[in-house]
Amino acid sequence: MPATSVDVFALPARLAAKAAPDLIDDDRHRFSAISARIADEVAELDERLAASLATPAGHGQYAIERDVEVRRLQSRLRMLRRFRLDICLGRMDPAGGDPVYIGRIGLADASGARLLVDWRAPAAAPFFAATAADPMGLRARRRYRWSAGRVSDYWDEVFAPDAGASTIALDDQSAFIASLGASRSPRMRDVLATIQSDQDAIIRAPSHGALVVAGGPGTGKTVVALHRAAYLLYADARLSGGGGGVLFIGPHHPYLAYVADVLPGLGEDGVQVCTLADLVREGTDAAPEPDARVARLKGDARWEDAIERAVRFYEEPPTADTLVHTPWADVRLSADDWADAFDAVELGTAHNDARDQVWESLVAILHERLGDADVPLRLLRQALGQDEGLARVFGRAWPLVEASVVVTDLWTVPAFLRRCAPWLTGDEVRMLQRDADAAWTVEDLPLLDAARLRLGDPRAGRVRRERAAEAAAQQAYRADIADDLIATADDGEDLVSMLRGDDLRNALDDETGFARLDPDALAGPFAHVIVDEAQELTDAQWQMLVRRCPQRSFTIVGDRAQSRRGFGPSWADRLSGVGMRHVREMSLTVNYRTPREVMDAAAPVIRAVLPDADIPTSVRVTGIPVRRRPAVDRDPVLDAWLAAHAEGTACVVGDAHYTGTDRVLSLSPAHVKGLEFDLVLIRETGTFGDGVTGAVDRYVAMTRATQELVVLEG
Repeated sequence: MPATSVDVFALPARLAAKAAPDLIDDDRHRFSAISARIADEVAELDERLAASLATPAGHGQYAIERDVEVRRLQSRLRMLRRFRLDICLGRMDPAGGDPVYIGRIGLADASGARLLVDWRAPAAAPFFAATAADPMGLRARRRYRWSAGRVSDYWDEVFAPDAGASTIALDDQSAFIASLGASRSPRMRDVLATIQSDQDAIIRAPSHGALVVAGGPGTGKTVVALHRAAYLLYADARLSGGGGGVLFIGPHHPYLAYVADVLPGLGEDGVQVCTLADLVREGTDAAPEPDARVARLKGDARWEDAIERAVRFYEEPPTADTLVHTPWADVRLSADDWADAFDAVELGTAHNDARDQVWESLVAILHERLGDADVPLRLLRQALGQDEGLARVFGRAWPLVEASVVVTDLWTVPAFLRRCAPWLTGDEVRMLQRDADAAWTVEDLPLLDAARLRLGDPRAGRVRRERAAEAAAQQAYRADIADDLIATADDGEDLVSMLRGDDLRNALDDETGFARLDPDALAGPFAHVIVDEAQELTDAQWQMLVRRCPQRSFTIVGDRAQSRRGFGPSWADRLSGVGMRHVREMSLTVNYRTPREVMDAAAPVIRAVLPDADIPTSVRVTGIPVRRRPAVDRDPVLDAWLAAHAEGTACVVGDAHYTGTDRVLSLSPAHVKGLEFDLVLIRETGTFGDGVTGAVDRYVAMTRATQELVVLEG
């Protein structure tokens, strides 16, 4: 340990007793070692990153490995620079052992001695999971509260009667309960140090199958989901590296902005985070379907079958003979020849990708028909590519097709829709018809997604051909140079061996500048998918996610009582319709966030339409009653609250005339899901509809309040 220590404790005067040397000297020494090691590691990583960036990118596997290393170094540097000493969450004191310090990431000194244990490591599990009933070998546990890089408070929990009073600061509140009163910011607070044992059990649950995390408002479902993403990437080798990674789906973009800082703060920045609409390029401008009946029809799981039938319509071999002219002879392709070429497509190949396979099959059939071994296949392929008549017939039989064309045809050609979706009634077919240039809706996105997956990118074949031509030209150019060198060289044998060898040819390959398609980072497949606010998804939307995770490894976070569309009897029943057979459910029943005063007002709202709604038990009492005020008092209420609270955020729900400020957001009921605010003002008049949907929206909006709720009337 260093001779000097870093004093990062900035305890207020009221906590002077906690500043006693016996209580914090060990921490000071450990923080000194951590600080020194972070400085050394940052310098080392900077040097290694600079060296990696200065290395030529190269190509192939070398380029991939170099990029992976650069990203790894950058990620580690971001974490160390972001947190510095507040990278330490707390410590646990094993019975009969030395303190073990828990960090956002693991850290060892130059000799290999462990300074911090990564919070996701099995050795760190007791820090979160130990309870008085099961201390898991601990005699005590300490959690820190960091403010501006300094320890502003800490809490000790004792599990053994002989824990040692001289080194333990007893407190009547755990860190978690004490943190509940902290003000919220526009982004989710870092809650890693205050995870409770019931939440930790879910975070560390195995990744196989579908795990449903069920719970009402304020039970920490979103906290669990985010921490689980970081934990699984660390603990499950199947998910990290080349295993496919983790996709996290949130309900809307305000939510994504709210949680944007959380995953990096947990030591993980490799999770893909997006909304369902982001999965499809048309989702950027898609609006919700205005007709609830049409929205219900488009949410059906059977549209995947309809898309398959629709694509098959674009794969119809000619039924008449086709005369093909070649420089060697005229050849006739029969209907059976066409059918054989179409049947040669490899199973599972996307429509547009299969087009090249069908063409090559036709070339092979024609080459065999010519019956002349002296006809070069390359020249025949080139001649057929210039045959405009054959190109027209082939283009009609197996055209390149865009996903948008298929879905537009369904919505604009009634006969086509009836053929592809035979379960629809005549009235439903008419209800789904729309203008060809109508804007896409959110409910169209699953169909577009299914069509795009089934079709493939229509540009891919062209790009493959261009890359092949560029590679061939490059190889021919190198061969010419090699021939010239060999012809003029004195040591012909050695030079021939070198220039004709595969190693040199491979080393000279350079695909820089070749035609390429930018990969779709959200196309998958992913090893695991986490879905928040999952109770809102339709069957068709679930299929968008199942397509991206064929192994059906999911964490599904939601509350049946918050479903605006209504919900079936159980999660298992709901998910069986989209092919998830192995469903486990773990429930969170304690509301840590919403004050009891607010929950008492919100519970009757949802119970009026859903008598069996799971209402969590609130453990907080603020003493602040729910207020009802005239709508004209909106600004005075906000002004008074802002003047009395130096930090924290408020939200006005349903008032279109309020534009918001830095600390006061103005949101619709649809955009408050998953968020939380110190103060919530709800404009009653004209904000919520009738029935289940209106009650759910009102219930969700009310339970966003972590301190105070005001209902504006009139």
